[in-house]
Amino acid sequence: MVAPPWFELPPQGYGGVEAVCADLVDALVTRGHEVIVVGVGHNGTRGRFRRTYDTPQGARLGEPMPEVLHAAATGRILDELDVDVVHDHSLAGPLLARGRDIPTVVTVHGPVSGEPGQYYRHLGDRVRLVAISDAQRRVAPDLNWCATVHNAIDVDDFPFHEDKEDWVLFLGRCTPDKGMHLAIDVAREAGRNIVLAAKCSEPAEIRYFETEIKPRLGHDVVWLGEVGGEQKKELLAKARCLLFPIQWEEPFGMVMIEAMACGTPVVALRRGSVPEVVAHGRTGLVCDDPAELADAINAVEAISSAACRAHVLHRFHPDAMASGYERVYRRALADAGWERTAPLRPMRGRSWAGQSLLQTG
Repeated sequence: MVAPPWFELPPQGYGGVEAVCADLVDALVTRGHEVIVVGVGHNGTRGRFRRTYDTPQGARLGEPMPEVLHAAATGRILDELDVDVVHDHSLAGPLLARGRDIPTVVTVHGPVSGEPGQYYRHLGDRVRLVAISDAQRRVAPDLNWCATVHNAIDVDDFPFHEDKEDWVLFLGRCTPDKGMHLAIDVAREAGRNIVLAAKCSEPAEIRYFETEIKPRLGHDVVWLGEVGGEQKKELLAKARCLLFPIQWEEPFGMVMIEAMACGTPVVALRRGSVPEVVAHGRTGLVCDDPAELADAINAVEAISSAACRAHVLHRFHPDAMASGYERVYRRALADAGWERTAPLRPMRGRSWAGQSLLQTG
């Protein structure tokens, strides 16, 4: 299981991909598989761990070299192991798939239009791509998709509050495609205060904040910046609703299932995976036009908090995600001409545990 080089597993703050990786590893181990994790920093999963960087490279997010070096170090680690399947969640890692016979599964966590789509096309049939929503697959149906497996979270990790406070939450990144500027405008139109909790560290994020968000701040807008851990969960549990005015074809949107796990309904625009994730009228309100969002915010009292949590438990549980990936792994092995009925269990190779192959700085 190859994680990106940016954050630890599980992440302490921002890091949706890393959170999915951590939950998947633990679920697979629970189901009897032996999992070797290639990641950075401290290992908080139940899998065996191989470290590339000794510290997470989140401060360099957006730079190419951490991805490239992480991929190169991963290749060195894999040379010392005998594994059944490589499951890669990184961007550059799949480039190594052509140089090995081991089946490679790649979960596509980001966009598949434009240059990212070209990248995955060039990888050809050497990698088996897994979509995180059917909406993502529809954007580029010609890619070498082998399955759709929704992301998941452990509901027990999130507090449940039935009684909500009277403010709206925006939680995400400080970028135009997340629609934070629209969230502020819509909350004001609805007569509700809004809390903004967003990652804002990269140059493009800071520019967007200065031009579109800062001028909109006022007594009815609380800016918190990036949050994580218990603070994030407390916000999700107490909010009247999560406002998700997405402006692009979002392939999944982890924050939606996190909110519903806390019993908090989602008010969102019908873009990307939103209709797959939110059950309109039961766990939130899905709007076709931004002009509908303010009324939706004022109508969420009709949504049952218990129904929101139950929806995540039944549809987006780590065990369901692990089951989906088991089917992917077995199909990959069958396509490669390998027979495997028992749990996947790599042979022991040289141990890199406790060592970092890359130096920080």
